[in-house]
Amino acid sequence: MMHFLRKFSNRSSLIRAVALATAGSGIFYHTTPSDYNTSILVSIPPSFRDSLSWPWRTMEENSLRSVFIRSNDSQYGFLPLFFSRPDAVPDPGISKGAATDAGDSTKHSCNCLGRDTIANAAAKVGPAVVNLSVPQGFHGMTVGKSIGSGTIIDDDGTILTCAHVVVDFQGLRSLSKGKVEVTLQDGRSFEGTVVNADLHSDIAIVRIKSKTPLPKAKFGSSSKLRPGDWVVAMGCPLTLQNTITAGIVSCVDRKSSDLGLGGMQREYLQTDCAINEGNSGGPLVNVDGEVVGVNIMKVLGADGLNFAVPIDSVSKIIEHFKRNGRVVRPWLGLKMLDLNDMIIAHLKEKKASFPDVSRGVLIPMVSPGSPADRAGFRPGDVVIEFGGRPVGSIKEVIDIMGDKIGIPFKVVVKRANNVTETLTVIPEEANPDM
Repeated sequence: MMHFLRKFSNRSSLIRAVALATAGSGIFYHTTPSDYNTSILVSIPPSFRDSLSWPWRTMEENSLRSVFIRSNDSQYGFLPLFFSRPDAVPDPGISKGAATDAGDSTKHSCNCLGRDTIANAAAKVGPAVVNLSVPQGFHGMTVGKSIGSGTIIDDDGTILTCAHVVVDFQGLRSLSKGKVEVTLQDGRSFEGTVVNADLHSDIAIVRIKSKTPLPKAKFGSSSKLRPGDWVVAMGCPLTLQNTITAGIVSCVDRKSSDLGLGGMQREYLQTDCAINEGNSGGPLVNVDGEVVGVNIMKVLGADGLNFAVPIDSVSKIIEHFKRNGRVVRPWLGLKMLDLNDMIIAHLKEKKASFPDVSRGVLIPMVSPGSPADRAGFRPGDVVIEFGGRPVGSIKEVIDIMGDKIGIPFKVVVKRANNVTETLTVIPEEANPDM
C-alpha cells in the first residue's frame, strides 16, 4: 500500500485515484441484476473540487457519456454514474417550494400538471355531474333507455346536457317536454323535465326541483384553451357514474365541415379524452375545475377523436333560451370561407383579377332567392366589412349579426379587379331544422 501511495507526487493525483477507485469499485463490484435502480453518487467537496484538473472533467463529460448512456444500462451489469456538487447553486427557475417531501403534493412550483391537479379539478365539478336516463318508445311502447350525462349549472336545478340524450330527434316537438330520470353523484334521484332543446347545436336544458341545496359547476372560458392544454372528461359512460378520464385539447376550432357534418357551420373542441356511450352531455373541465365544454360525440373506430361544444358557444345558447325560448339564428343564404395568406396567394395565382385583400370572407356560393341573393351578392365576392366593422372570419360575421332578424346590415365587398361595392342585406330567421 505504501508503495502504491508513493507513486502519487501531489495531493490532486491522490484525490483522483481515490475518487476513481471509489467509483470503480462500485461499478465492477455490482455486477448482479438484483437492483437495477441503484446509482453511485460521487460527492466532491468544495475544498477538493478546485484541485481537480481538466483531465478529470474530460472523464466526467466524455468517457461516461459514451460508456453508460444505453437503452438499458442494467443488462450489462453496470450502474449509471452521476456526479453532484454539494454546494451547487440552485436553478433560479425552481422555487424553494419544489424541494419538499414527496408526500407533500399541495404546492407546485410552476403551472405544470401536478400530482393532484386532475383530482382537484374533478373534485370541484364531480358533485354537480348527473346521470340521465330517458325511456325510448316505439309506437307507444317502451323499447329501451337513452343514457347520458349532464351538469347542474344553477341553484334552481338547471342541468346542461345534450339534446340527443333527452330528445327523440324523430319526434322532437312531441317529446321535448318529456320526463327524464336524473341521478346525482350522492345517489339522490329526481324526475327532470326537458325545458329547452336545440337540434342544431345539440344542446338541451333539463330542470329538476329539490328541497335541499344542489351542487353546481362553474363555467370557464373555452376561448382561453390552447392545443395541448390538459382537460378532464366527466360523466357516466355505460351508466358507470363518477367516471373521470383525462387528456389534452387536440384542436380548439374543429369545423363541422371537417367532420362531414352538413347544415350551418359549427366549431368544436377536439380532445383525446376517453369517452363512450353515456358520456354525452357530460362536462369537459379544465385544470382549474371549470366547465369549458360539453362532450357530445366521438369518431367510431378511432381512438382519441372526441368532440365537445365550447362553453362560450353554450353560454350564448343558454342566453337565447332565456330570452326567446329557442335559439334564433339569422340566415343570409351565403356559403362563406375564411381567407388566409395561403388561400389568397392560390386564388391570385389562379385568377389575376382576384381582389387585393389581406383578410376577409370569401363568398363561393349564393343561394337563389335568399336575402343575400336579393341584396346583390355574387359568387367570388370578398366581404371586408359587415355592419360597419372590418371582418376577417365567419365567426366575426356571425357575432355581429347576433340574433338580429329583419334588421338591415351594410356590407362592403371587394370584387374582381378591386371593384368595391356596398350592399344592404336583411337577415331572415333560419329554419331550426337546417
